[in-house]
Amino acid sequence: MGGLSFLFGSFVSAVGRNPAARDKMFRDVLLGFALTEAVALYALVIALIILFT
Repeated sequence: MGGLSFLFGSFVSAVGRNPAARDKMFRDVLLGFALTEAVALYALVIALIILFT
């Protein structure tokens, strides 16, 4: 979970410095969250395939 905490921590820090840019950054944060979770999900699927074949 190190990547997600860094992602959201940086987002909160940036919004604290420039609240007007929140909407623009929020889309990028959600995209980064989705990509980070997708990598973990793919790794889980591959591990289960290896385990059960």
